[in-house]
Amino acid sequence: MLKLFARIAGYFSNRNLVGVDKAGNRYFTRKDEIDGIMKEKRWVVFRGEEDSTCIPVEWICWLNGQRKIAPTPEEIMELEARRERVRQNVARLKKEEEEKRAKEGNACKTSISGKVGGPDLKSFIRQFPDASEGGKVKEASDAMDGTRNSKERVTEKAETEPESSEPTGSGASFKPGTWQPPS
Repeated sequence: MLKLFARIAGYFSNRNLVGVDKAGNRYFTRKDEIDGIMKEKRWVVFRGEEDSTCIPVEWICWLNGQRKIAPTPEEIMELEARRERVRQNVARLKKEEEEKRAKEGNACKTSISGKVGGPDLKSFIRQFPDASEGGKVKEASDAMDGTRNSKERVTEKAETEPESSEPTGSGASFKPGTWQPPS
């Protein structure tokens, strides 16, 4: 009897049922005149507990006004089928990835013949010179890095010339993109 009364009261109110989602939530709209402007109000009546996480994305977009037209049942079915295909594809990819890891794991174990795989630390350490060869490392790195070499020349030049308190400018010799902040 209470449901019948609620349904009859719903007919006399100025709200319109727009649609129902898969969870049974009902979506309504009402047009109100506010300050001479017709505004549309949209809301949802939850079936059961009020859990906003159970609202589908297409209905959220409609409630927020990102969609002008509410989603149709055909559109909802199509989107649900697409979501199911995506879930199946993700499950298939995970399964393939696990199979690939299992194959690679077996291949590594047979090729190493019992040794534990990992980085080769000896070859990593060999690329760093001993402390006694410090001068050779500096020369090699300077030859490889021209910018470092030019910075050293600038610092050597700065050490030989006394610093002036007067501001200096580059004037006509300035080239855009070449300025470096003083260090």
